[in-house]
Amino acid sequence: MSVSRPAPNSLDAFLRDVSRRARLTAELATRDRDAAQDIVQEAMLTLTAKYRNHDPSSWGPLFHRILHSRLMDHFRRETRRKKWFTWLEPLDEAGEEDPWQQIPDRVDTNPVTLLQRADNMDAVLAAVGELPFRQQQAFLLRAWEGLDTAQTAEVMGCAEGSVKTHYFRALNNIRGKLGNIGTTAEDMS
Repeated sequence: MSVSRPAPNSLDAFLRDVSRRARLTAELATRDRDAAQDIVQEAMLTLTAKYRNHDPSSWGPLFHRILHSRLMDHFRRETRRKKWFTWLEPLDEAGEEDPWQQIPDRVDTNPVTLLQRADNMDAVLAAVGELPFRQQQAFLLRAWEGLDTAQTAEVMGCAEGSVKTHYFRALNNIRGKLGNIGTTAEDMS
């Protein structure tokens, strides 16, 4: 019994192709593997329910716009939760919060190919994970997903000039954090 593969232009094939990258994008943004999985699944369900019959070439930008919206919803919920429930967090004996509790967890993932020439993928992912959210999204959408400036602006809900600024800053931040990791001799000249 052979398992049939979906047609290349099918929604199933698109979702299979984008799922790992989307999950990693969400994990980098949220720093929470479970929340990231939920966000990606919700975005996929929304795309399937509302846009199944759209032109397959529009699924990429639509999916990333949905994913971006779900990430923003997540951040709004977290901000609201922190605003109203910080008084419930336990204090130590001296009446002060434990500073170790304020350190965010690092996302430990098994990456696909973010930057193929990078020798140390964990260092690349750590550098991308430390970017501010807007820079992170601009970088991942442009460099990883291959969206152009206009598509990225539509997904992020901002002007093309803002995308260019966020992307430029992201590249400079990543270069600064990585130093010479993943560069070749020709890059150095």
